[in-house]
Amino acid sequence: MTKDEDKVPKQKNRLIGEKSPYLLQHAHNPVDWYPWGQEAFEIAMKNDKPIFLSIGYSTCHWCHVMEKESFENNNVAQFLNESFICVKVDREERPDIDNIYMSVCQALTGRGGWPLTILMTPEKKPFYAATYIPRESRQGMPGMLDLVPAIRDLWANKRSELIDSSEAITSAVSAYGKQDHGTNIDEKVLHMAFQQIQGSFDGEYAGFGRAPKFPTPHHLTFLLRYWKRTGNPNALEMVERTLDAMLMGGIYDQIGFGFHRYSTDRQWLVPHFEKMLYDQALMIVALAETYQVTGNPEYGNTAKEILTYLKRYMLSKEGGFYSAEDADSEGEEGKFYLWTTEQLEDILGKDDSVLFSDLFNIKPKGNFVEEHTKVLTGKNIPHMTKSMNEITSSTSEHMEDIMISIEKSRRKLFNAREKRIHPLKDDKILTDWNGLAIVALCKAAQAFSEIEYVKIAENAADFFITKMTDNNGKMKHRYREGEAAIDAFLEDYAFFIWGLTELYQTNFKEKYLEHALKINNYIMAHFIDNENGGFFHTSDEAEELIFRSKEVYDGAIPSGNSVCILNLLKLAKITADSKLEDMAHTTMKAFTSKVSSAPVGYTQFMSAADLAMNESLEIVIVGELESVDTRDIIEFINERFIPGKVLLFKDGNGKDRISDIAAYTKNMEMKDGRVTVHICQNHSCKLPSNDMDTIKGQIEALTHI
Repeated sequence: MTKDEDKVPKQKNRLIGEKSPYLLQHAHNPVDWYPWGQEAFEIAMKNDKPIFLSIGYSTCHWCHVMEKESFENNNVAQFLNESFICVKVDREERPDIDNIYMSVCQALTGRGGWPLTILMTPEKKPFYAATYIPRESRQGMPGMLDLVPAIRDLWANKRSELIDSSEAITSAVSAYGKQDHGTNIDEKVLHMAFQQIQGSFDGEYAGFGRAPKFPTPHHLTFLLRYWKRTGNPNALEMVERTLDAMLMGGIYDQIGFGFHRYSTDRQWLVPHFEKMLYDQALMIVALAETYQVTGNPEYGNTAKEILTYLKRYMLSKEGGFYSAEDADSEGEEGKFYLWTTEQLEDILGKDDSVLFSDLFNIKPKGNFVEEHTKVLTGKNIPHMTKSMNEITSSTSEHMEDIMISIEKSRRKLFNAREKRIHPLKDDKILTDWNGLAIVALCKAAQAFSEIEYVKIAENAADFFITKMTDNNGKMKHRYREGEAAIDAFLEDYAFFIWGLTELYQTNFKEKYLEHALKINNYIMAHFIDNENGGFFHTSDEAEELIFRSKEVYDGAIPSGNSVCILNLLKLAKITADSKLEDMAHTTMKAFTSKVSSAPVGYTQFMSAADLAMNESLEIVIVGELESVDTRDIIEFINERFIPGKVLLFKDGNGKDRISDIAAYTKNMEMKDGRVTVHICQNHSCKLPSNDMDTIKGQIEALTHI
């Protein structure tokens, strides 16, 4: 193949008018890409061609590899253009399409991932699925140059077999999503989930499974709730050991902060370098809650560092957060994050570079192994094999000097790294991931009593309320360059409601709680499965695909159904609306059979189930919000881990609307003009008290293991 054949033509294809950064990355490919839409399928029918569907996202390393190898190659492009109508989809813009065809891929191949490649009929029915496909065949894996002509031949000569196969695949995958009506979930499933997590725990390096290792923050937050429920010390130990290992590892950006997507090895050393907004948000939640449990400042400091990263790089002028940063820069994965010993000495000087290299395991030959050759590259990923507590305790007489040197070196390296070419930022703003970011900001604001985080959360929430929601509560999924587009999916509503509910319990502004209830009503009207229970991924107003999926698996992010259950239970506790609680239990029942078979895959669902099995707990504070006693008692509550609570505030002078939302608070008043706390548990209320010691004693009793 000549060099000329490998050059990318300057032409533009139909993706050039799209907003998605991922689609725009492919807008100059010689492949004649179409965006997903009616035009592509009409052309396929008219020209009697199957569809080549390629799904990925902008920060996906192997998506970049497949583009460079195949989609920028003239020979491959010619084969594709002659044989298929080629459609590109950004999975982050269209999770509904991705959800359905990923289910197909997992059913056909037993695995999933991106890039996702689906070959299907013009009626959108799939007959072949794969993830990454190389250009040339190798090691039993068919390459594009062999696969495309083979499929073209089958389409021409054995089409009936492909059609029959597509019908069978569609029928089988759509049937799998229909669950039986289950029974009430019980505590046994929580114990089973714990046992399965414990069975997957890596006793040597912490985390779960072998390699690759993912953050799995909803494993950690479930384990905290299980520890709270049972007092089992092993649950808390797994959380702390996993967090400690991740905080020291290469999966955490020791210089600029934030978590990378996953570790390629057991030791948490070599990450896949992309950074996703949802990972940062969910890890902040896990760190803030573990800080509440343990008081360990390392967890609090790391949560604050991640928030510094988000404010620095990911916060838009509109108030929402961008989606992700790429793993690659200058065509190399991880180049932005790697260091040689010579670079460190030039930047830090000899003495400081020796100390930094010793603490962060920088080696002359490098510690970063090239993925394909398995050869050391001379480049290093800063990581620690001893925690800062271990280091300072073993050299206590020099602790202050060590800490000063480390922080000075980190700042110098950060400033030097800022001059490098940065990885691509995916600057679209997604409703669901921002919902998680609002949750994280509120959890951090509560745990660390930090007002700045509340203001950032309010700005984000206000942006989505004003720019992404109509008067009926209908939302949009994506915002970019001034355009709000794509009707929202279940996760958008569910995660945003979660964020709004946490925001109300942080700043006590009723408008956020009222909006949460409004868009929850929209879910109930347009997403509910009245026949089988649970909530569909798409609304009844959405584009019709080959089937309407319904997901409860908690993968990289929690499922919409798991979070809907959590929201319904919280809103039921806040409002005392039994219908919401009944709907939560009905939704849980719909998935009991599936979840009970392998609860380790549904740990956000398990956290919601734990809440459902808790006695209801409402803490209502009546007083003046800015008074010293009120702020003191709010901080006292927030610095403790009480996952089953809802916290309400009622203005003692009647200047709020909380009694309109939660009618049971109507007659709750201040006693003797002092802030008064009403604690209601399991549908009965304790005598209200305005004595701070009594109140704190009651709250301490609630947090006792």
